[in-house]
This record gives sequence, C-alpha cells and structure tokens, in this order.
Amino acid sequence: MNQKKIGLHAFMAIPAFMLFIVFFIYPLFKGVGMSLTNWDGVGKAKFIGLQNFVNLLSDDRALADIKTTLLFALGSAPLLNIVGLIYALLMKSDFKGKTLARTCIYLPAIISPLIMGYIWYLLLQPGRGFVYHVFDKIGHASWFGNWLGDYWIAMLVLVLVNVWQYAGMTMVIYLAGLQSIPDELYEAAEIDGASKLRQFRDITLPLLGPSIRINVVTNIIGSLSVFDVVMSLTGGGPGYQTETLSIYIMRMCYGSKTGYSTAVAIIMFFIILVPVIISMKMTKTKE
Repeated sequence: MNQKKIGLHAFMAIPAFMLFIVFFIYPLFKGVGMSLTNWDGVGKAKFIGLQNFVNLLSDDRALADIKTTLLFALGSAPLLNIVGLIYALLMKSDFKGKTLARTCIYLPAIISPLIMGYIWYLLLQPGRGFVYHVFDKIGHASWFGNWLGDYWIAMLVLVLVNVWQYAGMTMVIYLAGLQSIPDELYEAAEIDGASKLRQFRDITLPLLGPSIRINVVTNIIGSLSVFDVVMSLTGGGPGYQTETLSIYIMRMCYGSKTGYSTAVAIIMFFIILVPVIISMKMTKTKE
C-alpha cells in the first residue's frame, strides 16, 4: 500500500518536475554554454572559454556595479525585516482603524516598482519637484539639493524607497507568524514574571523562525536582483554610480554582448545563491 502511494505521488509530481526542467535546468545549462561564447545575440557564436569571466574581473564598471548591488542589499534586506517586524507587532495589537492602517502599509507593494520609482523621481526632482516646493514654501529651498546627484544620498534614497514599498509585504508574513503563536504562552510567561522584552526574546523570536526564514531569503533575493526602482529613479546615475548588476546585464545584452552578459548573470546567480544558502542554514540552526 505504501509503495502504491509513493508511486502515485511520484507520478503526480511529474508535471512539476518537467516544468522545473524546462524553465530552470535547461535555461541554466543553456546559459552556462552561452557564457563561454562571444555571441552578440544575432550572429554565429564562437567558443572562447572563460574569457568572458576574465573580462568581468578586469571591468571596473562591472566591479563597481557589484559593489553597489551589495551595498544596496546590505541596507535594504535588514531594514525590510526590521521595519516589517515592527509593523507586524504594531498591527497585531487592537486599535481603531487597524484594517485601514494595514491596507495603507501594504498598498505600495502592489504598485509596480517602475511606476513607484517614477513617482519618487517626480517628487525629488531638484528645482521643480514636490519636495523642493515644500522646502521653498517654508523658506528653506537651499536645504533641498540634487539628492539623486550624489552617490551616497542617492543610494540612501533608493534603499528607503524600496523599504517603504515592500515593508508591507514583509509585515504580512510576520503578522501571519505572530497570529499563529498561542496566547497561552504569553499568559504563562506573565504569570512567571517575564517582562515584555523577555517574552519577545524567548517566545516571539523563536516561534517566528519560519517567518524570519522566508522573509530573509526573499528580501536577500529581491535586494540583490533589484532593477525597476533604480532604473526609474536614477537610471543608474549619476553616471553609472548607482547602476546595479541587473541593469548592467540588461545594457550589455542589448549592447551586442549577449555572451558576456550571460557570464555576468551567472556570477550574479552565485552572488545571490551564497548569502541565501548561508541565511537558510543559520535560520535552520536557530529554529
């Protein structure tokens, strides 16, 4: 009977397995093969071995983009989890207008990041944006400069816009985790004299393990592969200073360097894979 069940389960898994092969395994191997050529996207590809990867290591623009991508992820991923958890803790409590507050927090997450980037670009334009006019009305227009023209300020703006947009999505996952924790545990802790901080440390955080794991992994992947908000808000500028690796790949691909861009994409795959594996192992150990 058990063998029949196992056979049925294996049979039912065949469609999903085939989709996995067609949409992940095949493109992965195809991409690896393409990365070893000098294909320009149109003509005949010529095998050049690891030359694309060698060229990447000597490309200052690509290395700068890797640095920018990592800096963005180091700022965005932790903030998304911290802000999302704070939102979830606040939204778990009972207060008037809680449903409206949850909706307002989550609403930006359903808007296209490309559109969101253009909205913030219109708000932050130097000399004519909405924020400039606000400073001008209060007599401090000089305080508002070209925030998107400075590398560090532009990076800060990009991180904050990304966190503002997607913290609601992180909140929803944490909120689901908080609501699954039995109230009896907190009641028993209060009887034992545990403080709110102690309850959060010894009850809330350990039982939020699965939610933390999901949010950490998804936020790392999203932050390291960021494209839309940077493309619409700064376009990778000033110059190429805020250009991320995903934007660089797109520009190289449409710049008749398809083989090279595929090699960069493979490097990006491993840049994302390594922290994801580490975070999964850490959260699994913690859990």
